[in-house]
Amino acid sequence: MNIENTTAQMRKGILEFCILSLIAGRDLYSSDILEALKNRKMLVVEGTVYPLLTRLKNADLLQYRWEESTSGPPRKYYSITSKGETFLAELQFAWDELNKAVTSITKK
Repeated sequence: MNIENTTAQMRKGILEFCILSLIAGRDLYSSDILEALKNRKMLVVEGTVYPLLTRLKNADLLQYRWEESTSGPPRKYYSITSKGETFLAELQFAWDELNKAVTSITKK
């Protein structure tokens, strides 16, 4: 078994939850999302995040707007939809339950 692969799979499994949680706080540009994830040790690559943002948008959990930039092309800012807020609340509940279960099993 490879610990790096297992750790990567664990991160990938909760990435939607993390991204929705970040965007629920404020509208974010995709590079802001990547930076916030990396700053919190959720090491991800652009090739993982961009398709996930598209899937979340297609599921009507996120929306975006274009905003002019002073330093280049227009930027796409993501915000959470009301459906996304409901889904995020459900994910939060599921995470809390899962976290309790795992902690009760792994706590020594």
